[in-house]
Amino acid sequence: MRLERWGLLAALVLACAGCVAGESGLKPSSAADERAKGAEVHTELGQRYMQDGDLQGAMEKLQKALQFDPKYVPAHTVIAVLYERINDPVNAELHYRKAIEFDPKKGSVNNNLAVFLCKQGRGVEARPFFDRALADPFYETPDLALTNAGTCQMQAKDYPAAEDYFRKALQRNPNNADALYQLADLLYLKNDAFRSRAFLQRYEALGRPSPDSLKLGHDIELRLGNGEVAQDYAKRLRSQFPDSEQAHTLEASARQ
Repeated sequence: MRLERWGLLAALVLACAGCVAGESGLKPSSAADERAKGAEVHTELGQRYMQDGDLQGAMEKLQKALQFDPKYVPAHTVIAVLYERINDPVNAELHYRKAIEFDPKKGSVNNNLAVFLCKQGRGVEARPFFDRALADPFYETPDLALTNAGTCQMQAKDYPAAEDYFRKALQRNPNNADALYQLADLLYLKNDAFRSRAFLQRYEALGRPSPDSLKLGHDIELRLGNGEVAQDYAKRLRSQFPDSEQAHTLEASARQ
């Protein structure tokens, strides 16, 4: 499952931190404008520090951003991700919920909290936030939320609901790689190897092999009685991902 991450802010924010554009050119900004710019700049710096691995520096910048503007949603989102990184789920949830408090209808922030709750094993609590994300008419990636919701239902072993979410995701975006793989995996778990193979082939056509997809391809072909094709998947897995858990699993099975 994936969060909707906030992109880096435009360099113009840094270059023009003390002014705003008006019809007659540049004019001094108000105190509210200065607070908003301070929150934006420190959020961007915090995100950059996170990307560089300086988590303590990132925390300082993000806390400073929230001092400038306690209602700045991107700062709450990024600091929530940071709290997850440092294994502090209580504060992560606090800030994901703060983001929703200040922008309750935004699809991405609802998706983020839903994903967090799923990772905490709280899928029942997550579902309403997925629904709220999908209700946002301006949400640019509804297929992402649908795929996340399906993955969450798979974890809860509610396979009919999961399949429905994945199919709706693919209706929105037929090339959603995550939805294609997850639906192939789900159908394999339901002992429907033929349809599982079809969705895995669509996934493979996107050119995104992974240890999971190669292992699934191996297992599907074995179930269908195609030993040679299964061995081809096994060779690709060992060649492309020799240190993966999936490759080690196949090697252990072969020795038994």
